[in-house]
Amino acid sequence: MYNAKILLADDDFDISGVIKKYLEAAGYIVDHCSDGETAWKKFQRDNFDICLLDIVMPKKDGFELAEDIRRRNGLVPIIFLSSERVQDDDKLNGFRLGADDYIIKPLSMRELLLKIRVFQRRTASYMVSEGGDRQRLGNLMLDYNLLEIQDADCVTLYTVTPREGLLLRYLVNNSNKILKREEILLKVWGKEGFFTGRSMDVFVAKLRRKLKTDPRIVLETLHNIGLRLNVPKELM
Repeated sequence: MYNAKILLADDDFDISGVIKKYLEAAGYIVDHCSDGETAWKKFQRDNFDICLLDIVMPKKDGFELAEDIRRRNGLVPIIFLSSERVQDDDKLNGFRLGADDYIIKPLSMRELLLKIRVFQRRTASYMVSEGGDRQRLGNLMLDYNLLEIQDADCVTLYTVTPREGLLLRYLVNNSNKILKREEILLKVWGKEGFFTGRSMDVFVAKLRRKLKTDPRIVLETLHNIGLRLNVPKELM
C-alpha cells in the first residue's frame, strides 16, 4: 500500500509536532521543516503528494514558498495553515499564487485529515472521472491527468492547480449552461460562504486568462447569478 508523503512547513514546533504525530498515525509519511527556505530545498530534492504550509515563517514565508512550489509543480495540492489574524485579501493572494485551500488555526486534526483525503481522491480521480482525462475544447486540449491546458499539438500552454482543474472540468462539462454561484461552490468546493465565494472569483479570473488563448471560448460572469462557459457547438 502506498503511503502518501506530506511536506509540513511550520515554525511552531508544538503545533507541527501534533500534526506530524497525528498524520503519521493515519499512515502518512511527514517531513517537517521549520522555515521556508529549508522546506523549499527539501521540496526540490523529494517528491511530495501534499504540501501543508504555514504563512508566517522565517527565511521564506508561506506565500513565497507556495509560489516557488507552483512554478516547479502544478499538480501537488497546497494547503495553507492560517491564523485567524490573516486578512481575507492575504488569503486571496495565496490562491492567486497557486494554493488550493486554507485551514484555520487552532487546527481541527479531523478537518485537516479530511481535507488531505479529499485532495488525494480528487487528484487520483482525474483519469476516471466524467469525460475521461482529456477533452478537446476548440483549439485547446484539456489534460486533467497532467493538469495542463495544451494547444492542438499537445504542447503545454498553461498548468492548472488541482482546484482550477476541478472548476475547469465542471464548467466544460456544463458548457453553455447558466450555473448559479451556489451550485458551483457546492460542487467544486463542497461549501459556500462569503470568503469561499471571493476565492472562487480568483480561480475564475485565472481560468479566464488561460482560456483566452482561443477567443471563441468565453467564460462569462452573469451579475448576481453565476457563470456560463460559452462554447460554440462546432467546437465541442
